[in-house]
Amino acid sequence: MKIVILDANSLGKELDLSVFKSLGALSIYGFTNKEEVIERIRDVDVIITNKVLLNEANLKHASKLKLICLTATGTNNIDKCYTVKNNIRVCNVINYSTESVAQHTFAILFYLYENLAYYDKYIKEGTYIDDDKYRHYEKRFFELKGKTWGIIGFGNIGKRVAEIASVFGCNIIYYSTTGKNTNCNYPLVDLDTLMSTSDIVSIHAPLNERTHNLITLRELNTMKPSAYLLNLGRGGIINEEDLVKAIEEKMVLGVALDVLENEPMALNSPFIKIKDNPRLFITPHIGWASVEARNRMVQEVYKNIEAFSKGEYRNVVSK
Repeated sequence: MKIVILDANSLGKELDLSVFKSLGALSIYGFTNKEEVIERIRDVDVIITNKVLLNEANLKHASKLKLICLTATGTNNIDKCYTVKNNIRVCNVINYSTESVAQHTFAILFYLYENLAYYDKYIKEGTYIDDDKYRHYEKRFFELKGKTWGIIGFGNIGKRVAEIASVFGCNIIYYSTTGKNTNCNYPLVDLDTLMSTSDIVSIHAPLNERTHNLITLRELNTMKPSAYLLNLGRGGIINEEDLVKAIEEKMVLGVALDVLENEPMALNSPFIKIKDNPRLFITPHIGWASVEARNRMVQEVYKNIEAFSKGEYRNVVSK
């Protein structure tokens, strides 16, 4: 079995990818641009990838291909209509990053919520030295206890965020983007209710036809001016042009993003023009990427390929 990893750099250099050698002949590429895809997948049985776009235009040249293994949960970079039609199995990995993303949710919230950038600068610039105020309350912050936390997307990550936020004393409400996720511990509400009543809104949903542009200027305009909006799901769930307008017009107090519609950030990203706005904080899609989570991901991909070689189905998103 010939196996190719198309974008190993997206996984981090410290991971041991040689484990896949026990499953077949392994080729590893750090990065693969769209012009290189056809040549690199032409004779392989298994593709391992994170973000490389695989569609009919390149997959039709991979006559031996039997399995695509994603090193992520999202599958929107795969043409599943083509893979189903041509009997190419697609497997993703699930539950490997729940703790990592939940942790990062609170990290990016607290960065804004407690004005940490401001106070870090205040200390490092030496302003605190012999400050006659003794205590510096220029930027206020509040406790989470008693605040309403609205969660959009109530899968494993959304549920874990709810558990942690509950420990802080938050009142949890949620909106299910599929309508399938129900939980008797927390109230299920419609999107308008969630947006208008929440003090913190966090998004943990996949990008699909139901969630693309789910949050536009209309929804943003219903939020409390004191509210915070976090997106750790996928870029494209929030309309970015509308979000920039909402930040500029102070419709929300803070916005923290770990995902963007174009990754890496494009030169024409609407966020460039407000990059110095203290209400905005962006991290480069690292929420999933703790060392532990990435090692779990490698093991999950290994198990997916191993199961395939035994004729078993595991984490299959298309059959």
